[in-house]
Amino acid sequence: MEWKPDKKSKKAVYKQIAEYIEQGIADGTFPIDKPLPSERKLAEKYRLNRSTIVAAYGELEANGLVERKKGSGTTISKDIWGLTKKRIPSWNRYIERGSFQPNMPVVQRIRKESEEEHFINFASGELSKELMPDEYIRKVISTREFTGNLGYDHPQGNIDLRTTIVEHVKKYKGIMSQPNSILITSGAQQAIHLIIECLLKPGDAVVIEDPSYSYSLPIFKSAGIQVFRLSVGKNGINPEDLIDLHKKHQIKMIFLNPIFQNPTGTLLSHYQRKKILDISSEFGIPIIEDDPYSLLSFTEDDVSTLKSLDHNGNVLYVSSLTKIAASGFRIGWIIGPTPVIERLADAKQQFDFGHSTISQWLGNEFLRSSYFDEHIQRLKSELKKQRDVMADSFREYLREEVDYSLPKGGIHLWCHVKREIDDFKLLEQAIKEGVIYAPGLTLGTKKGYMRLTYGRVNANQIRTGVKRLATAIRKSSNM
Repeated sequence: MEWKPDKKSKKAVYKQIAEYIEQGIADGTFPIDKPLPSERKLAEKYRLNRSTIVAAYGELEANGLVERKKGSGTTISKDIWGLTKKRIPSWNRYIERGSFQPNMPVVQRIRKESEEEHFINFASGELSKELMPDEYIRKVISTREFTGNLGYDHPQGNIDLRTTIVEHVKKYKGIMSQPNSILITSGAQQAIHLIIECLLKPGDAVVIEDPSYSYSLPIFKSAGIQVFRLSVGKNGINPEDLIDLHKKHQIKMIFLNPIFQNPTGTLLSHYQRKKILDISSEFGIPIIEDDPYSLLSFTEDDVSTLKSLDHNGNVLYVSSLTKIAASGFRIGWIIGPTPVIERLADAKQQFDFGHSTISQWLGNEFLRSSYFDEHIQRLKSELKKQRDVMADSFREYLREEVDYSLPKGGIHLWCHVKREIDDFKLLEQAIKEGVIYAPGLTLGTKKGYMRLTYGRVNANQIRTGVKRLATAIRKSSNM
């Protein structure tokens, strides 16, 4: 029987091909005096992407078994026994061997496609250029003198910025803090990584929401953490489920995004927030509160952060300027007990010797300016308009195909496709139609869901994008 790769095997297909050719060289199946099959021919023969064959030949070249020359194809090395040949590292093996896990392939694909300008991008969680404070920042740079230090700053971050954040969270979030309880980070994601790396150990059990942004982070797997999921309903998670999980698995930490949650947009009720804090205090379980969106409320509903209700020091509070100003600031912060902050600051210093002083200076100028209030009000107004345009577009183009709940703030719309559909076939079809979004399976376990972000697109793009998505859903349903 003719050999062919086993696509169901756990071993990568390119490795199977490399091992097959290596064995063939040894037993004479591939004579030394003849060129090996071309990448194109092997790809056609085994019905594979050419990149898979390229990776297989790259593996063989790294091991000194073949030589590749442009225009001449791939030949077996004349120095097959490696007597004179200089060998190069097998980089593919190193890539696979590393302990830090890569993103899911579908997430990598979405990011790659999102870079193409012709796509309407509902996948990215950043704001559009029009919603960022570009004009104000240009004015600051051109009219104000930078008085900071261009050398290394304090391990916890610039003292002026930390002092400003103390006033900021007191005024806008009702959080009482002090500068030595704050660590400046490169956005909220670095904050979460530091917490996982420094405060947990392999085998520890943690709770995340399902769906949630945390679901897509490979850092948990890289760190050997056991992840348990709590389903997010109309009003967020059920606190009683948290008690059951803790009794079974001895939960060491809870990761929550309680206000306009990513991706569902849900707002955890005040009762549920208080109940979760009571559970945290009863069992001594720390809570990591990720709060990107609490300033982006479209209603007068209570959006008190868990940290503002926390009187026992059980909550590590994480926030940033990414979702309320600009992702390029790379300014985030953690607020928590001083010993914890000092531990995290020590780790951050080992990683990058602290944050950019210029970025911190700009962030400080922005947060303490009178312009900040004006910016937030304009941002909320524009985001609400864009949310409403998306909802109108759904009613026009997808009334019968999709269910959704209108979020009361934030930047995400969480949708459920009513038809029985293959999530990844739908994504592929959407890409063909020129629209990209985050499939629900990259953010949780539920099939048939999508996250559409309305923060990066204007009204015309929203209408066109939803129309294209409707086409993709109908075509996918007929496949």
